[in-house]
Parts: sequence; structure tokens; C-alpha cells
Amino acid sequence: MIKQLMGCVREYKRASILTPIYVSVEVILECFIPFITAKLINALQNAQTTDMGMIVKYGLILLVLASFSLLFGVLSGNACATASCGFAKNLRHDLYYKIQDFSFTNIDRFSTASLVTRLTTDVMNVQMAYMMLIRVAVRSPFMLVFALSMAFALSPKMALIYLSIVPFLGLAFFLIIKFAMPLFHRVFKKYDKLNSSVQENIKGMRVVKSFVREDYEQDKFAAASNEVCKDFTRAEKIVALNGPVMQLAIYTAMILVSFLGARLIIGSGGSEMAVGELSSMLTYGMQMLMSLMMLSMIFVMLTLAQASANRITEVLQEESTIQNPDQPVYQVADGSIDCENMSYKYHPDAEKYALKDINLHIKSGETIGIIGGTGSSKSTFVSLIPRLYDVTEGSMKVGGKDVRDYDTTVLRDAVSVVLQKNVLFSGTIAENLRWGDPNATDEEIRRVCRLAQADEFVQSFPEGYDTYIEQGGTNVSGGQKQRLCIARALLKKPKILILDDSTSAVDTHTDALIRKALSEELPETTKIIIAQRISSVQDADRIIVLDDGQISAVGTHEELLKTSDIYSEVYYSQNKGGETDGNE
Repeated sequence: MIKQLMGCVREYKRASILTPIYVSVEVILECFIPFITAKLINALQNAQTTDMGMIVKYGLILLVLASFSLLFGVLSGNACATASCGFAKNLRHDLYYKIQDFSFTNIDRFSTASLVTRLTTDVMNVQMAYMMLIRVAVRSPFMLVFALSMAFALSPKMALIYLSIVPFLGLAFFLIIKFAMPLFHRVFKKYDKLNSSVQENIKGMRVVKSFVREDYEQDKFAAASNEVCKDFTRAEKIVALNGPVMQLAIYTAMILVSFLGARLIIGSGGSEMAVGELSSMLTYGMQMLMSLMMLSMIFVMLTLAQASANRITEVLQEESTIQNPDQPVYQVADGSIDCENMSYKYHPDAEKYALKDINLHIKSGETIGIIGGTGSSKSTFVSLIPRLYDVTEGSMKVGGKDVRDYDTTVLRDAVSVVLQKNVLFSGTIAENLRWGDPNATDEEIRRVCRLAQADEFVQSFPEGYDTYIEQGGTNVSGGQKQRLCIARALLKKPKILILDDSTSAVDTHTDALIRKALSEELPETTKIIIAQRISSVQDADRIIVLDDGQISAVGTHEELLKTSDIYSEVYYSQNKGGETDGNE
């Protein structure tokens, strides 16, 4: 885990190395200040005030020490900020790019809310821990050891009092971490549930309001929030014991030092210990107290960060289930699709196949319709074509070659998919459409919008193609969103175009116009149309009827009315009761 995370330091190694060096010099200078102060106090106590040269000498030494200590403190702060922020930047970069390479199988393993938590809260925790490791974790033990050493140099007897409390504090730290760590591990899993609840609620806000379920959602959020609060409170109560335990130990030690030191000064007449030494011993006691306080914070932060670091490493070490071959094919010959004894299941240990024994041959340029009930794996089938998932058995071929032989970028550039859940990103309409082709001209954008029957409503907006789309496309209707997504897919000039129930929100007339435009304008593009409405696929060259993950029948509209009970039943039910716009 540490090796994996340290790989994210990269160009910030210099700042990471300089920080502890600057801190060490700062600590040494700080620890010399009480030592010089003791000599100054002793000089004043011995009535040497007439010797102004001695006072000036010690004063100048203190001024120089304080100035250089401040300088190295500033340098260490700047270097630490550069190193920790840069480390976090690289960590987010590596996480984000790793997620971009994930297959759908990998993404299914991690929930969206969990990935968001890892990119935000977990990275912040690790950043704070790294900042403490290169600065505070160096400063605190170094200050503790050096202050203790200087205390021994002044009075070994008094220094033993400070030394005696170390085993007691070590045992206290161990017990606190032992009981707090499991709670921190548990709380991050509940953070994922909390984020999931928030994300789900915000995305489905319209549904929540339409069903007047605000109270239910608030109660669900409150329950998740309370669970996080409860575990964090228990963990913080344990961790909060750090401060009182340390202060009790150090202040007890300082009282003993003050009492015994005063007796030693009076008893020896200042020969064994002077007032200046006692004052410095108390100062070193405070320095040790602050060091121990900071060490306790480090332990708490590292305890918290360890859970976050494990979660981050889990993502960084996850290998995509879809990899490019050693010698990939970089050209897709045409839009033909061939499935030979193809089967697929979502998990290797799953008992049931989502798709079973699919044998199908689609010529380039054909229009293929796919009909089937809910759960018949229509969307799963088309997801295998651009290799969003890999087949479990058999093969899926595009352009005469197995999809696993292609470079994934080349394959997916040749396949345009308009999924059931259409997604538009925040930005203008033109910017959204140029996802299909970043270099598309305004005329090309208007052309594909005319094919998708989107140009008319876009032109009706005051700002036309410069109209700003809100995140998720919330300021356009479902039908408008679908047509814009179809236009975006067309802009890729694909060899295979897949419409996964992507005209369900448009009326039958507009649906017919879109299909006619696609047929006339894209004769060489293979078109696969998944639909619930028979009218959306009845003009296709062939129609595939899927039932429970298997091909039940294949044929034209007229053939299937005679040979397929499933198809004829759907057709007659829709024509008797009027067409429905149901979604899969």
C-alpha cells in the first residue's frame, strides 16, 4: 500500500525531502533557545547586570536563533504545502484515470457513491496524513528527543522524571488506537451509503416530489447520517482521551520538576541547579508536552488515513477486466456482426447466464430490430458489441474479427451507442454534440440534428446551439434529450449504430421520421434498434426476438407474425390497446 501511494509523489520528491530537513534545523534552533535563556537568567541573577556586554551577547544570540528558527519554519511550511497538495493532486489524477480505464464489470464492483468518496474524503484524509508525516511526524519526535537530551544536559536527575512518563504514554496510545481503528474502518463504509442516498435523492428529485416522498427520503438520509455520526462520536470519544492523558502525565512531571528543582536550588545554594536551569527545564517540559500532543494527533490522523489509504489502494490496484491485446487490430473493416456460440454471465460464479448460446450473423448495413420482455438481456447483448463487457464463452466478432482482438478505442470509435439512460453534460448543446466529433463544423452539427429530428426544437431556443444544458440535461425534455443523444452518436460516423430503446420518449411520427432518415442517409451503417414498440422495428431487415437471454425467433415482421407467438402477442396487444411507450 505504501509503495503504491508513494508512487504518486513523483515530481514533488524534492519538496518532500526538503520539508523534514527544514523542520529538523528549526527544532534544533528552538531547543537551543531555552538553553541560552538559562544562561541569561543566571547572569542576571548573579548581579552581572552592570556587564551589559554579556546581556547584549546573549540577547543577540537569542535574536539570531529565533530569526533562523522562524525562517526554517516558513521554509518547511511552504515545502510541506507544495509536497502534500501536489501528492493529493497526483493521487486524484491516478484514481480518476484508473477509473476511466475500468470496464463495466469493474464499475459494477464499486458503487458510484463509493468512488466519489474515495476521490474526495479519502484523498483528503491521506493528504492530511502525508502532510503530518513529512512535517509534524518529523518535528514532534525530533523535538521530544532533542528537548529531552537538552534537559539531561542541564540536569540528569530532573530529566529522568520526564523520561519515566514515556512508557505510560506509549501504553495509552496503543490502547486508544486499538479501540478506535475498527470504528474508523466501519465509518467509511457507512459514508458510502450516505453518499449513495444523497446521490440517488438528487438525481431522482422530480420523482420524489411527484410522489410526495420527501419525508421518506429525509428519514432515510437521517438514518444513514445518524449511523455515521454515531460511529464517529464513539471513535472521537476514544480519541479525545489523548489530550487529558498526556496533559495529566506532563503536568504531573512538571510539578515534580518544579518541587524537586526548588528544593535542589535551595538545598545546594544554586551550586547543583540555578534558577535559569529550572526555568529552562520547565520550558523543555512544555516543548515535550506539545510534541506529545502533536504525536497523538498524528496517531489519530494515521489511524483515520489508514482506512482511507486501503480504500484508495483498492481502486489503484484494481485491474480492468478488459485489456488491449499485445498486438491489437487498429482498423474495423465494416459493420458486420457475428456471434458464434456466444454466452455471457455477469460474474464467473453466477449460476445463470444472462445470454446463452447466441448464434447470429448480421451483414454490414443491415437494420436489425430487437424485441423482448423486461430482463431478456437486450441491453446486455448490445453492450458486448463495443466490448463494454467481455463474452464469457464463444465469440463476438465485428468486421470479421473478434472484438477482443481490437484496440478498444478503435472498436468503440466504430460503434455509436445511444443507451437507455441518456446523459447530457453541463455545457452548450454544440459542446455536447461535439462529444461525437470534437472537430465537427457547425454545418455537420446541424446536419446530424436534422437526421435526429432535433434541429427544429434547437433552433426554437433563443440561443440555438449555444443554449446551455444543465447538468444531466434537466432543462430539456426526455424526448429532446434522446434526439440530441442520437445526433451526438451520428456525429461519430459509426460503422455500427445502436439505439437502445432511445426513441421511447418521442411520438410515433417523430420516431418514424428518425428511422427513415437513418435508413436513407446511413445505408452502409449497421443499425441495431432495441424497442418496446413493434412500430419502431417492423420495417427492419430482420427482427430478433429475445426471451430469457436466448434467441426465440429471427425474421421479418411478416414472418414473425406467423412463426413467433411472443412477437405476435406483443404486436396484437399493442394494436388493440394502442401503442405503449414503456421502457425496458
